[in-house]
Amino acid sequence: MPKVSERERIQALEQKLKQLKTLQQRREAKARSVALHRSRRDELRRKILVGAVVLAKVEDGSLEEAVLKKWLHPAITREDDRKLFELDSQTKGRDS
Repeated sequence: MPKVSERERIQALEQKLKQLKTLQQRREAKARSVALHRSRRDELRRKILVGAVVLAKVEDGSLEEAVLKKWLHPAITREDDRKLFELDSQTKGRDS
C-alpha cells in the first residue's frame, strides 16, 4: 500500500470539505425555498379566509355591499377584476 503524503492528505481533506460545503449550501437553499413556499401558501390562505368572511358578512347583511365596494374601488385596478366585483371601470372612476 503506497504511503500518502501529507500534501495529498490535505488535498483530499480540502476536496471533501468543498463537497460538504456545497452539500450544506444546497440544503440551506432548499430549506429557504420550503420556508418561502410555506409563507406564500399561508398568506394566500389568510387572504382567502378574510375574503370569505367579508363576503359572508355582505350576504348576511352584517356589512353593506356599498361599503365593500367603497373599499375595493381604489384597490382593484385590473379591468377584469373590477368587472368581477361589478365596479365601474378605472378610467370612469378617475374622471368623476
